[in-house]
Amino acid sequence: MMDMGTLAGTIFLGLAPISELRGAIPFAYLRGYPLWQAVMLGAGANLLVSPLVYLFLTHFHRFLYGKWIFYTKVFDHTVARARAKLGPKVETYGMWGIMLFVGVPLPITGAWTGTLGAWVLGLDRRHSMLAASAGVIMSATIVSLILLLGEGMGSIFVKII
Repeated sequence: MMDMGTLAGTIFLGLAPISELRGAIPFAYLRGYPLWQAVMLGAGANLLVSPLVYLFLTHFHRFLYGKWIFYTKVFDHTVARARAKLGPKVETYGMWGIMLFVGVPLPITGAWTGTLGAWVLGLDRRHSMLAASAGVIMSATIVSLILLLGEGMGSIFVKII
């Protein structure tokens, strides 16, 4: 059974732009949750990112942009970075590029940047959200495999008696 701190922490990390499920799944797993529960919570929270990004960009962005200097600077910097990282992948692979960009669990990749990049590039919302969701599932699979394979690696160096 999950304690509320781990539950809230896992959901928060799954939604956070810096950690996303790369942080959420290991967080829950290393706190004693079965891997399947850690994956369901971390990936479940991360699957909410794409709709939340579009909700924000559709309803709140226009009220903040240009009125709050700090927000405008951070947003412009983030958009430039997303366009530079995602643009070539989309030009080469189309929607598969978004899925691969989101699906490879590396820093500065993930559902936040992938969805923002798709919006900046003017791509179809529905297809972009599907590609980002497929990428989240791919990333959750990779993170889970790393956790599973890494678990037994200590036995190579340490003999348990």
